[in-house]
Amino acid sequence: MESTGGPYLNTAAVTSPVGIARLLQMTFGCTTFSLVAHQGGFSAAYGTFCMFVWTFCFAITVFIIACEFTHLHSCLSLSWGNFTAAFAMLATLMSITAAVIYPLYFVQVGCYPIGCEVRDFRIAASVFAGLLFVAYATEVFLTRAKPGQVTSYMATISGLLKIVQAFVACIIFGALVNDSQYGKYVATQWCVAVYSFCFVVTVVVVAFSVTGKTALLWFPFERSVVIYTFGAVLLYASAAVIWPVFCFDSKYGSPRRPGLCAKGKCPWDSQLVIAIFTYVNLLLYVLDLAYSQRIRFVSHL
Repeated sequence: MESTGGPYLNTAAVTSPVGIARLLQMTFGCTTFSLVAHQGGFSAAYGTFCMFVWTFCFAITVFIIACEFTHLHSCLSLSWGNFTAAFAMLATLMSITAAVIYPLYFVQVGCYPIGCEVRDFRIAASVFAGLLFVAYATEVFLTRAKPGQVTSYMATISGLLKIVQAFVACIIFGALVNDSQYGKYVATQWCVAVYSFCFVVTVVVVAFSVTGKTALLWFPFERSVVIYTFGAVLLYASAAVIWPVFCFDSKYGSPRRPGLCAKGKCPWDSQLVIAIFTYVNLLLYVLDLAYSQRIRFVSHL
């Protein structure tokens, strides 16, 4: 067999600053879910979500390291730069969410009734969960687009904001299904349609960027994304006005939290969460629109 020339293994995948950050991600992720699985324990939907985050991020990180170390990523039908940038941003958001949820629901100061050993394991897992978030945030910082640099779209501020927008939309959907009573008025149903439409289109934009198929489209992808972002700003602006009016105005809803509402099962709480994150996503889309004027798409990196 003839040699194709060049090194067979890419040592920079584990020795570069980004490579070291990924090795730390793998180490911290494995340590976190091992501590929880061995003695820390988890339960209910919150604990299951945290374990899913840590195991999912660990598996994808190992896959990325293996592909870059062996040059296997060159055989995949992916825009590798877009894929790794998108995953790093998603993992950052997921890991900080888990790093907040796990200690909030499972860590306590005293030993009773879980015992001191279980408490210590949970505290240790929470510490490593925080370190895991720092490791993923470091990769995002190292790989983000610099001024004047030609890089993949998902590494730009606009591309990273797409991931955050989709993540925030998932939080909104979670609050919607938690007895938010959005079906009470046509106006609030319109808001749900806005959240759903913008989420789907944002995911499609990310998917086309990650798969590197933007050049195969019959329409100018770059211009279409900017137009969509402008439309999303208008749609979210309408939801930012309509949702609070029909949920917190005394004519349609309640301006204050009802006193008899059970904690964790109160529609007013879900409506408040949705209102807050509606404004968060509106701001994200406005920033996205501003940054999209200064970038150019590169689908093949």
